[in-house]
Amino acid sequence: MSDARAATTRHRNRVRDSLLACSGVKVVTTAAQRWLTSLDAWALPADILAAAEESPWIHPPVLFQVPEIIASSPSHSRAREALRAGGTVLDVGCGGGIAAFALTPPATHVIGVDHQPDMLEMFRGNAAKYEVSCQTVEGFWPAVADSTPGADVVTAHHVVYNVGDIVPFLRALNDHARFRVIIEMPDRHPLASMSEAWRHFWQLERPDGPTPTYLLDVLEELGVNAHREQWSGELRAEQNVDQAAHFMRVRLCLPRSRESEVRDFLLANPAPSMRELSTIWWDVATRVEA
Repeated sequence: MSDARAATTRHRNRVRDSLLACSGVKVVTTAAQRWLTSLDAWALPADILAAAEESPWIHPPVLFQVPEIIASSPSHSRAREALRAGGTVLDVGCGGGIAAFALTPPATHVIGVDHQPDMLEMFRGNAAKYEVSCQTVEGFWPAVADSTPGADVVTAHHVVYNVGDIVPFLRALNDHARFRVIIEMPDRHPLASMSEAWRHFWQLERPDGPTPTYLLDVLEELGVNAHREQWSGELRAEQNVDQAAHFMRVRLCLPRSRESEVRDFLLANPAPSMRELSTIWWDVATRVEA
């Protein structure tokens, strides 16, 4: 067999195996492919990317810091239901750790996974502030899943829209949870709020999908009995309009010389303060060892 054919066979086998999330699950790829195709539609045209002075795919730490008071939400409520005093939480794509530290107490040990070292540094600082023990794992999920302990509750807030190969991601969440998995996601892609800006500066139309319904379809194919709660929450915002203009200018692949134009656009088109979100959760069928 040629190297090319062998590589193709290995790829097919990985895709097949990743779909076997639970024993007895019927392998159906339709929903997973629909999710991937919808996310692929967000790719930027090559000519726009070539014009960028810096990468537009930024996750500024300031937007992921834990607030002084963490607002209650259905995501936190569903997680607390599955936690006992002294419980553990694994926060995948943790940022500063809002999902984890909203659960302390009753949790007393938190594990944060993130590919950005500055996010993990922030997570460790917040663990000290909340006086709980912590462990951090640097890297992308599920690539680092084998080196990550399990926990009573596994959370993944505002992460899934960054994950094209969603089945292995979901499977690793499920495999690491003793009791429950909690996913929080906006009802619209987080970059959908920039659609008008893309139209204004580049005459570029942006896609609409995927949505939480797409994710529920994938979970159903995997035999997971997931639940969804829809709610309204405050939109994470930059500290001021200058900071917002800077981040948007970078995401729009515009040069530094046009940052004032972006600022004027934001002043004329202020972002909403609230957004629609979904909490998707399920109880795991089997327990796993830490």
